[in-house]
Amino acid sequence: MSAAWLERAALHYLERYSASAEMLRRTLLRRVEKRARAREEEPAAFAEMVEATVARAVSAGLVDDARFARARLATLRRRGASARGASAKLAAKGVPRDEIAAAMEAERAEAAEDPAAIEAEAARAYAKRRRLGPFRPPETRAAHRERDLAALARAGFPYALARRTLEAEDEEA
Repeated sequence: MSAAWLERAALHYLERYSASAEMLRRTLLRRVEKRARAREEEPAAFAEMVEATVARAVSAGLVDDARFARARLATLRRRGASARGASAKLAAKGVPRDEIAAAMEAERAEAAEDPAAIEAEAARAYAKRRRLGPFRPPETRAAHRERDLAALARAGFPYALARRTLEAEDEEA
C-alpha cells in the first residue's frame, strides 16, 4: 500500500459517491484494513497515510462537509425526514454538529416566509411514502390512526404536526 494507492482509492470512491471527510476516512480505513489483513500487515501503520489522503481531498475541494450537509439535508427532507431525524442521519455520516446546524439554518433562511412549512412538507412526504393517514384507503384510516401517529412520532415529528398531517382531509391537503 502506498500513498498513490490510497489516493486512487479515494478518487474512485469520490467519483461514485458524495461524502463527508469522515465517510472518506472510514472508507479508506476499511480498505486499508482489508488489504492489510490479506497481506498479514498491521493496518495501524497506514493510519497516517489515510489522514494525509483525506486532508489532500479536503484541501483540493473534493470533500466539503458543508456542501455535503446541505445536499444531503435537502434529499432527506424530500424523502420525509424530520429535523431531528435528518440531523441524526447527518451525524451518523460523520458531519460535524456545527455544519449540521449551519445547514439547518440555511434551510430555514431559504424558506423565510414560513420555516414551519419545511417540517410540515417533510411530514406529508413521510406520510405519503409510508401510506399513512390521508394516503390510506378511507375505510381503514380510523382503525390505523394510533399506529400512524406512532410512526410519525418515531420519525421525529412533533405530536401536533403528526396529528395535523393525519387529519388532513385528502391527499392534496
